[in-house]
Amino acid sequence: MPSLHKIPATVVTGFLGSGKTTLVRHLLESARGRRIALIINEFGDLGIDGELLKGCGDPRCADGNLFELANGCICCTVADEFLPTMRALLDRPEAPDHIVIETSGLALPKPLVKAFNWPEVRSRVTVDGVVAVIDGPATAAGLFAADPDAVTAQRAADESLDHESPLEELFEDQLACADLVLLNKTDLMAPEDVSGALDEIRTRLRPGIQVLHTANARVAPEVLLGLEAAAEDDLESRPSHHDTEDDHDHDDFQSLALEMDGVAAPEVLIERIERAVAAHNILRVKGFIHVAGKPMRLVLQGVGKRLHWYFDREWRPDEARRTELVIIGHAGLDGAAIRRAIAG
Repeated sequence: MPSLHKIPATVVTGFLGSGKTTLVRHLLESARGRRIALIINEFGDLGIDGELLKGCGDPRCADGNLFELANGCICCTVADEFLPTMRALLDRPEAPDHIVIETSGLALPKPLVKAFNWPEVRSRVTVDGVVAVIDGPATAAGLFAADPDAVTAQRAADESLDHESPLEELFEDQLACADLVLLNKTDLMAPEDVSGALDEIRTRLRPGIQVLHTANARVAPEVLLGLEAAAEDDLESRPSHHDTEDDHDHDDFQSLALEMDGVAAPEVLIERIERAVAAHNILRVKGFIHVAGKPMRLVLQGVGKRLHWYFDREWRPDEARRTELVIIGHAGLDGAAIRRAIAG
């Protein structure tokens, strides 16, 4: 059991677009007086997820409670980024009641959990739990195969296919480290698809790990917080594809930042983005759109061909009204062609 005087920390991990930021926002909205500090790790050139949380309209989202790590994947920058941030957080006059860390969609959780064994962190913080948020429809659609060895053999036999499965390994590592799994977006799934996704997930879980069905990543904080897993003391039971490596890289992914002026017709821009996603095998699109003549900013979130958009808040007087997008895909993205396709 973790020491009672230690601050509990929850690590929220999951694949791109699974609903991690939505989960954190719901957690803040139902915090019931808890002082929650957030560490947000954004993979890309713009802090899109951090901005979404700052715009949640709740005082617990204030800048002083949010630390954004925008210089690369958190599991790759533990010494340079995460640990200094933890020092700054722990040195504040008023300690938080709970720390929530939202990793990027490309982060391996185990190296981050290992960092909690650094003496200056271990004495004051414990990993209360690792929560994996899973995109239910994507899993049901066969995004990750049940037999990765067979898929690897099929790819090796065809030189026109990619020989590696980095996304699949990432998915498995996140599940193998999890203390709780949220199968998200089940409201968009048929019962037989939910059953199939559960079968895929459970083969990759440690014994006793629970899987909850969620819509819009809604889960009570009493369920999410207080797992008391002390994950930093339980690393041996959390296997990783990278256990025999000193580090890892994400050279197989690439991010692209686009900035544009306001648009008169957002539906035209969204149609262009849809065509660009289909033409360039883009994995993830997210950002803010300035719609000319509208006082509110339009948020765009996309995973593959599934795009979702909504107005979240009014533009602040002190911020520039512009369209900012982050595109994430496999290495080799044709940035010039994508810019032309989207800018029109």
